[in-house]
Amino acid sequence: MREAVTVQVGGFANYVGSHFWNFQDELLGLADDPDADPVFKNDALDMDVLYRSGEMHQGIPTYCPRLVSVGSRVHPVISVRPVLLQISSIVTRSVSKPHGRNLFLQSLVEEGQNPSTSNGASNSQKSVEDKDLIDCLENGVNFWTDYSKVQYHPQSLYELHGSWTDFDKFDNYGSAQEVVSDWSQIEEMNERLRFFVEECDHIQGIQFIVDDSGGFSSVAAQFLENIADDYTNTPVLLYCVRDPMTLGSSRRNQRVSIMRALHDAVSFSKLSSFCNLMVPIGPPSLSRSYMSSYLYIQDEKPFHASAVCAAAIHSITVPFRLQRTGPSSDLAHSSGNLDIGELLHILSDQGRQNMVTALDVAMPAPSLTDRDAMGNIEMKLHSLTPEISDEDEDPYSVESLVDFHITSERLVYEARETKPKFSHLSASLCPLPVPLPFPSIFRGNIGRHGEILSDHAEESQPKGSLDIESIPMAARLRSSSAVLPFIERRSGSLQKHGVARGAIGSLVLRDWGFGREEVEDMAEHLAKLLGPFHPEMDLTSDSD
Repeated sequence: MREAVTVQVGGFANYVGSHFWNFQDELLGLADDPDADPVFKNDALDMDVLYRSGEMHQGIPTYCPRLVSVGSRVHPVISVRPVLLQISSIVTRSVSKPHGRNLFLQSLVEEGQNPSTSNGASNSQKSVEDKDLIDCLENGVNFWTDYSKVQYHPQSLYELHGSWTDFDKFDNYGSAQEVVSDWSQIEEMNERLRFFVEECDHIQGIQFIVDDSGGFSSVAAQFLENIADDYTNTPVLLYCVRDPMTLGSSRRNQRVSIMRALHDAVSFSKLSSFCNLMVPIGPPSLSRSYMSSYLYIQDEKPFHASAVCAAAIHSITVPFRLQRTGPSSDLAHSSGNLDIGELLHILSDQGRQNMVTALDVAMPAPSLTDRDAMGNIEMKLHSLTPEISDEDEDPYSVESLVDFHITSERLVYEARETKPKFSHLSASLCPLPVPLPFPSIFRGNIGRHGEILSDHAEESQPKGSLDIESIPMAARLRSSSAVLPFIERRSGSLQKHGVARGAIGSLVLRDWGFGREEVEDMAEHLAKLLGPFHPEMDLTSDSD
């Protein structure tokens, strides 16, 4: 077996991770459900890649994600603690109220205490109960744990602590200096990761999800640097995720705009220095994107946007869990197994040898019954990566495509003028399951199994898990010149605001703890990332 360890750092990263693990939990439940669709019962998906078996002190067996999640002390069930506020020399005492369990979490506790209750309820009664749970989530998700239905290992969840509890100020790379300089916290994170890595027989890699929009980016960079030192030969696949609301074009003064540009440049430089492949995720607005034809997404709700990001990450990582098939195998329902190292080799060691890739997704993907749409599947894929070029006809591009309904590579590229230099195709007939705590984001033109309906009545209310059981997905990672604007913007920002003589951003970088030499090193690293895209380079020659 080739195990993978997952790391999540930061608020939105944990929102994404909560949905991701809900998908895995749903797949596990469907595999054991005698009434579930047989497509979920095949043995092609090896869940042991992501999960570990264990045992409680009482001898009760457990099956938990191989996960380290790093977040803040803002937690659904926090202890009551005093907060001192000093205003005009008058000291008052304020007590924060604990954030109690919502209806959904209460239902999980009750179900665990009395599993027979749900089985004994009538269908009509259960439907009403589920509707209430869904309504409570749509209107009351404040933390990623509000909708998590997964049992985590005690070593998985780590809460940072410090005096930086004002999250409006924890919004740039330098704001996490207190955390990064606290050796005990960084070492605790390392120990928790070591717990999961050292019990692996043959680890295939680490998939790392980080919210890089603020101070957690600095925490993740320190964590990644330690990983690079301690696990030199272990591949690291990095997803940098952002809530659409953090990317909006809000009005800013010059200093704030410069700080934002410098944060993006520094974060990108540092994070990309300690991983093998980076995937930026987070378009400015999902509600106004191509997805609005099929999905009703409210950008102001991280609960919504993170669900789409998680669905894409789940889809692109399915090849890590597909069993390897041989000539005598009867696993005809899937193909294209890859491990993390093989994926990184395909995307970053061939073509332009670029380690920054774009993530594209079709949600839902055309079904097998829609032959016209299937012939145009490549055109249905649209990017979740921000600031990239819309025109991508790069003859040196390489890509990895995962589809849950494709049967022929010919169908993928039928409508494409320029084929990639290399493409790997993975396929599985197992669609994305829609668990109960998934948000109600599907429009009326989506059927129960994710099919796109040609004739449907307009519905005022979006559909959720009570109406949609599963969704066919297609996702693609591509390394091509499309990501060039993303890299150029960050390289240009650091040169203009941090390196150029008299740059006013140099004081900001100094406040963040960076000296002149380190800033120049970051600028040089970004210049190297631009190197493969220079037209004067001989892309046809083999690299040394």
